[in-house]
Parts: sequence; structure tokens; C-alpha cells
Amino acid sequence: MTTRISVLTGDVVGSQRIKDKDHFNRTLDAMLDLIEKRFNARCDRYRGDGFQVVIPDPGNSMTAVILIRAALIQQSPSRQNMWDARIAVGVGSGKVPEAERFAQADGEAFVLSGQKLDGLSDTTDRLAIVTSSSELDETLALMTRFVDDILSHWSRFSAEVVSLSLLHDESQQALAQRLGRAQPTINRRLAVARWPLIRDYLAYTASRLAQGV
Repeated sequence: MTTRISVLTGDVVGSQRIKDKDHFNRTLDAMLDLIEKRFNARCDRYRGDGFQVVIPDPGNSMTAVILIRAALIQQSPSRQNMWDARIAVGVGSGKVPEAERFAQADGEAFVLSGQKLDGLSDTTDRLAIVTSSSELDETLALMTRFVDDILSHWSRFSAEVVSLSLLHDESQQALAQRLGRAQPTINRRLAVARWPLIRDYLAYTASRLAQGV
């Protein structure tokens, strides 16, 4: 049955410069595995530095994107050598493929996502959304560029605290205990990461993408 899905097509930024390939692969594979379980998604990796994620509920798309990028940034070797990925989100008709048939997967959402990722390679942007509605695309485009800019300047601390906030519905005090830090430190890191804006963006995009286009 063909329904509305979201497809995340991504590639790693500067993959040739990554020295610890094993650590990088473990980081990305672990996050893709978590996304499969959390969102009932299907994930695949290809060409070494490329990956694709199919999510049945488009409303979960941007949370998955931020979790992937946060995982890479958090595990980066240093501030001078940050890991990240370009990710294009396509929302449209399609169906979640069987694992053994991923390479043959096709449909509107796959085409939109793949074409959008090709377009990102000619820009400095690392995140974009495209749907079957040009009106919705226009609404989401500018705010997504702002969020992309925030993510692209995260430190490992910012990525860590936002990732935990997304994965665990906890108070700042509980997060502080989880990380072994003082609550004011967590508050400061969330503010630097622009967490209130990220949270509101995720709520808005989830609502719009889940509504249908």
C-alpha cells in the first residue's frame, strides 16, 4: 500500500578527512538503529558515507534529522575536526521498503529527497525539506535554514544536551543528574544550543508534516 512517508537522504560532510572510521561508523550505525526502533523506520547505508532513512510518520522526520546530526557532532574528535552530515528530507507518496529490497525502493518521497540532496551539494546548507506542496515548502524553507545554521555551529556539549532532551522527557535537574553536572550548567548549555527554538521548530514541523499536504 502506498501512503505518505518521509525519506531522509544524507551524506557525510568531509568523509575523506575522517581518520577514525571505525568510531564514526559505530556512531552512525548506533543512531540509525535507534531511529529504526524509535520511529518504526527503515535505514540503509551506501557508498560508505551515504545513508537513507524511511519514516512512516512524516511528523517524526525532523526529530530524526536532529538526532543524527547531534550524534555525529557529539562524537566529533575535536572542535577543529567536527563530524556532520547533509540531509535532505522528502515528504510524499511511497512505501517503506523491505530491508532486502531497499535498493529498489522508489516513489515520490524518494525522488524528492534524492533531488534535494543533489541540490544541497552546490550550497553551504546542510539541511532542507521538500514536499509535494510548494506552499508548504515555502513556509518551511526559511525557518529550516535558520535551524540548520544553529546546528552547524553546535559544540559537542550542545549536541549532547539536546540529544538527551529529545530522547528523555526529563527535567533539567534530571538531565543534570544523568550527566553528572549542576543544573545551572545544563540550563546554560541548553540556552547556548538554542533549545527553546529547536523545540518549537520541531513541534511546528511535526504538526505541519503530519497534517498532510
